[in-house]
Amino acid sequence: MAFGSRAAGKHRGSSRLSRKTAGYAGIAALATTGVVGSLAGPAFAADTGNANNSFQDNALGAVVVAEDLAGDIADQAESQRRAAEHAAAKAQAEADAKQRAAESKRLAEAKAKAEREAAERAAREEERKRLNTFVAPVDGSYVSTQYRAGGAMWSSGTHTGIDFHAASGSKVRAVGIGTVVEAGWGGAYGNNVVIKHNDGTYTQYGHLQSLSVSVGQQVTPGQQIGLSGSTGNSSGPHLHFEARSGADYGSDIDPIAYLRSHGVSL
Repeated sequence: MAFGSRAAGKHRGSSRLSRKTAGYAGIAALATTGVVGSLAGPAFAADTGNANNSFQDNALGAVVVAEDLAGDIADQAESQRRAAEHAAAKAQAEADAKQRAAESKRLAEAKAKAEREAAERAAREEERKRLNTFVAPVDGSYVSTQYRAGGAMWSSGTHTGIDFHAASGSKVRAVGIGTVVEAGWGGAYGNNVVIKHNDGTYTQYGHLQSLSVSVGQQVTPGQQIGLSGSTGNSSGPHLHFEARSGADYGSDIDPIAYLRSHGVSL
């Protein structure tokens, strides 16, 4: 039986090129430990000669290049990590700033709303006080004829109201909030206005030169209702003012006491 040749098959040994490549790879790996020379056999050294030295130099160079490349990759990865952390911190800072701005805006709006509501409440309270305030019918005047004064000038024999000194054309004001129930000629009262107030009382303004309101009109304290004069049963320009507990003549009450009970100083 001949042994000079070997049949091909799946158990065929690796080629010289494959073995040599593996040897090179092994040498390259061992070169990094500095023990290539100690592990290589005498026969291998004889075969390779000076080429071995060249190969080792190339292998070591490849290792250095690989190490440099690995270092560059690590540096790049670290740079990317820092960039990502910086971007995340920036995004978080922007989100925090937006949240603070939104909260500041909410607080500012809430404060403005509270101040606006407080101002509105104060205005309503001021208006309520104004509407509940009474004033004298003629500003800066005085009583020239007292209530219940006697004399032939009055059909009842006594004065059913008080007279305020007022030159012709002086401004006459509603003493309080109410509704005009009479505005026009009133016989002996001349041109007159009667106002029904919210508390159910009435006030009357007589001998007016002219009227500024009409029946059914709402009036507020201090609002002008006419100008003083001397119309009707009058001896000269003045304002005849009455206060009544009801709508009918004869229900008169003391005008001075009435005004004072509503805070008017006379």
